[in-house]
Amino acid sequence: MPNNQFRKGELYSFMTGKASTAIARRLQKNFKQAGVDITVEQWSVLYHLWKQDGLSQQDLCNATFRDKPSITRLVDNLEKLKLVKRVASKSDRRINQVYLTELGRQLEEETMRLANDTLNEALVGVSADKVDVAKEVLQIVYDNLK
Repeated sequence: MPNNQFRKGELYSFMTGKASTAIARRLQKNFKQAGVDITVEQWSVLYHLWKQDGLSQQDLCNATFRDKPSITRLVDNLEKLKLVKRVASKSDRRINQVYLTELGRQLEEETMRLANDTLNEALVGVSADKVDVAKEVLQIVYDNLK
């Protein structure tokens, strides 16, 4: 017996990531209001580089769940903004590693603060135990489908 406890209308909203989309839109608005001229998609690439600088474009694809053309476009635009630079790998010149520039490093503190503020705004009225349950359920859904 299926464990689908959603009505048809609810299921579509759930599957399209309604909450995720709302958070991304609010974060984009908060970036704009703070004068941070990057997109949420660009920020997601920078986020992974702040955790580990010098990732390959393929590593960025895997980390952000994006395809190669999308990452190429995002890195191109981040290079135009002088936030990252590509460097051919010393061991395999077919592989590009992506490194933060000083300007890219400088964005970390402010954008992480904005992201945390946005998430806190989204979670007003949600208890810590409910957040834990949501994380657990979403991890199970992800594990089931990966």
